[in-house]
Amino acid sequence: MTPRAIYIHIPFCSHKCYYCDFTAYVINGQPVDEYLEALEREMAHTVAEIPPDRIETIFIGGGTPSILSPDQLERLMNAIQTYFPRRASNQEFTVEANPGTVTPEKLAVMKQGGVNRLSFGAQTFRRDLLARIGRVHTVEEVERSVEAARAAGIDNLSLDLMFGLPDQTVEDMEESLQRGIALAPDHFSVYSLKVEEGTRFHHQLLQGKLPLPSEDDELEMYQLTRKRMKEAGYRQYEVSNFSRPGRESRHNSVYWLNQPYYGLGAGAHGYARGVRHANVRGVREYIRRTREGRPVAESHQVPTHEEMENQFILGLRLADGVSSSLFKKRFGKEPETVFGPVLESLKHRGLLQQKKDAYHLTEQGLLFGNEVFAAFLGEAV
Repeated sequence: MTPRAIYIHIPFCSHKCYYCDFTAYVINGQPVDEYLEALEREMAHTVAEIPPDRIETIFIGGGTPSILSPDQLERLMNAIQTYFPRRASNQEFTVEANPGTVTPEKLAVMKQGGVNRLSFGAQTFRRDLLARIGRVHTVEEVERSVEAARAAGIDNLSLDLMFGLPDQTVEDMEESLQRGIALAPDHFSVYSLKVEEGTRFHHQLLQGKLPLPSEDDELEMYQLTRKRMKEAGYRQYEVSNFSRPGRESRHNSVYWLNQPYYGLGAGAHGYARGVRHANVRGVREYIRRTREGRPVAESHQVPTHEEMENQFILGLRLADGVSSSLFKKRFGKEPETVFGPVLESLKHRGLLQQKKDAYHLTEQGLLFGNEVFAAFLGEAV
């Protein structure tokens, strides 16, 4: 299948958060304009190799894409239009933004370029905790950024929140949820902290200087999130995501439905024509490699058994689950033929259920999702 979704990575930020292991670099001294020029070259190489169809979703992530200047943002928008000119009439076009980095000028450029959705990284509404995790924005900047986006005519907004942060309490999470919901965004992504190797938090953890909440408190934060979101009219359509009706992240759903997408930029991942690839991570190496062709660091043809495993591992994250009929249409086999023993075992343990045409996580399975997903690895017959 030809991708109808595009992910573009902007690896620059004003400050590296203490939990971040993404491809991201502090912008001072970075060759930003050269990077944007390299992105255009990668776009040219990519569409020559994989000509695009009508594009349905675009997602610009980072890093902090909103750290670019208005002129740089305009250049990026023009490049996207040049190389991916065919767009669906109802296209979803998202840009990640840190509160405090959006201005009326930047918002106007994004709006003119077709951006109709912004994802703000609020993370928490406890002031001292923002500093504790390495965030440089304030609580007030979250509120002002949401107001500015709406004033610019971009009203499809998402907020990111985190739980399980060092020194965070259940009461802190309650306050963050209340203040976030009061801003009335259309969508929330609420994730638990995962301490990744190589991050500042990982070093603190090894030194015994990272006071994380207990597992019981973290579970209570998650359950509190689910309760408050439901009360406020948000549907949990994915393990960590909640939305107003019709405002689900269509771009992220491409990943969960195991569909193809273009991946552009340093460190970006893509999936097209049965091949998954990862680009080189270094900015200067990325720039150099685009002068020779696509800056791919590694790639592999995904075998059918791995495709089938991914269909369940990713698809079970969704509240709608994995459709048996769509699975058979894609792979020519019933799920029971491929994963019979696994499915029966998970159902017997109360982690999985079958409703009509689809398999879903149970309430218990939702809390032990990683265990469920891991059960499918290497199990395709």
